[in-house]
Amino acid sequence: MSAEPTVPTRASVTCAGPIDGPWLAYLFALGLPFLLNLGGAPLFDVDEGAFAEASREMLASGDLGHTTLNGTDRFDKPVAVYWLQAAFMAWMGPNEWAARLPSALCAWVMCVCVARFAREQWGAEVGLWAGALLATSAGMLMIGRASTADALLNLCLALTAMDLWRHLQSGQRVPLRRAAVWAGLGLLTKGPVAVVLPGAALTLWLFSSRSLPKARAALSDPLAWGLLLAISMPWYLYAWARHGEAFIQGFLMRHNVDRFGAAMEGHAGNVLYFVVLLPLLWLPWSGLLLPVIRRAAAQWSDEASRFFLLWAAFVLVFFSASGTKLPHYGLYASVPLALLMARQAVQHGPILRAMMWLGLGAWAALLMFLPWSVQLWSHRISDPLYRSLLAGLPLPAGVGVAAAALFAVLLLFVLASVQSFTLRVLACGGGVSLVYAGLVFPWGGEALQGPIQRAALVSRQHEGQAVQWGVHWPSVAFYRQQETPRRPPRPGELAFVRLDRSPPTGDYELLYRERGIGLVRRLGRLP
Repeated sequence: MSAEPTVPTRASVTCAGPIDGPWLAYLFALGLPFLLNLGGAPLFDVDEGAFAEASREMLASGDLGHTTLNGTDRFDKPVAVYWLQAAFMAWMGPNEWAARLPSALCAWVMCVCVARFAREQWGAEVGLWAGALLATSAGMLMIGRASTADALLNLCLALTAMDLWRHLQSGQRVPLRRAAVWAGLGLLTKGPVAVVLPGAALTLWLFSSRSLPKARAALSDPLAWGLLLAISMPWYLYAWARHGEAFIQGFLMRHNVDRFGAAMEGHAGNVLYFVVLLPLLWLPWSGLLLPVIRRAAAQWSDEASRFFLLWAAFVLVFFSASGTKLPHYGLYASVPLALLMARQAVQHGPILRAMMWLGLGAWAALLMFLPWSVQLWSHRISDPLYRSLLAGLPLPAGVGVAAAALFAVLLLFVLASVQSFTLRVLACGGGVSLVYAGLVFPWGGEALQGPIQRAALVSRQHEGQAVQWGVHWPSVAFYRQQETPRRPPRPGELAFVRLDRSPPTGDYELLYRERGIGLVRRLGRLP
């Protein structure tokens, strides 16, 4: 087994050449999977609805230092992503596009930066692979099209990691200070994880390299520490001064310490959770994980590969030990894995080529047959609401999904005259990702959220306060553009309900129903 290539010297880092027309077109194309039909699906509850509504309430109140959800203090995440979403809502209005566009742009910028970094470090072909692997993988497509904080956090983590490596490689302080800026923004996005992950990767690499001078340079720059604190601490101090113990308990303890120590909101899993999940997050490129694992020992001798191996390994071990496990935690290792996978992809042999085509075929087949399989198996779903939502879906939408997914795979034959395997396989991967963005994503939105969105819009035609009665659908407040608290209705109030849970009768008037979702009004008048 041959050793990995050595780290490029500073003189060789620029060997990839200037960014020309085809590369600019490629960098532009990386954004299409995130931007195509971005507003084509209703907001998914709970997360998308909660983030979007909290941002709308921030904009409506003019209070830019704090977030609320239906008028109640929300300490789940710091403030940065809410600022971005509120800014786009002020420009575009409160709609799905405005709520999701910050994530789409962050994911696009991340793919561009990773592609350029890989090109500078290891050449143009590795750069092509690195950016495209991120832009067309299932996990990144999901968070890059969601109005949550994860795309922004992953951008901050990516920029931090790449600038930390630039500092370790060159010894210059400018990249280190940039890394501190990105980490500070990450602290404002999702909290301590933005410092814990890069800090652990840096510490482990320095320990493995036994390089005291590099450790001293990386950890003792006062300006870098000053930048990190100056960016992040003002808001934290303000939140503490404003809310006191409630902020400490709500954000730092409940949503950080407690999440690690115990499973919250039913999000549990065993130590193999991410072993099973990671191949799903990396569809259709899951086969590239195998050579990364198999050649880990050979890559260890290469300093750059070791840095990114340590980053990815720490993420997976750390969150495997966490009590709360969520799929997007595995994506915090996405950038180091994309770089490692891209380096393996350029060394592809017949077996690896076959695995990549097999992954593309499996991903396309999943998209093709998803509508039929959902309808076929929906009667076996235990939750009555989701059984009603999915069983009532119209099939014609699935026909379009199947035809477009098949067309994307057949791009292989359209591009058969292109000699480059890299261009052919990545073009097909891009085609399948556009199928997901243009057809599957809206279909999934209609499946799970369409009736909820329509019930919320109908409620705007009726006067009176609305509440969520026995349900948690934050998106209804966003579509109503009015706070919609969770409590039983008072006389004269509207209520969003699940019709499978003893549908209200007698003193209630049913105003709207669709696939298990109901909007009712409680009769009578307030005393």
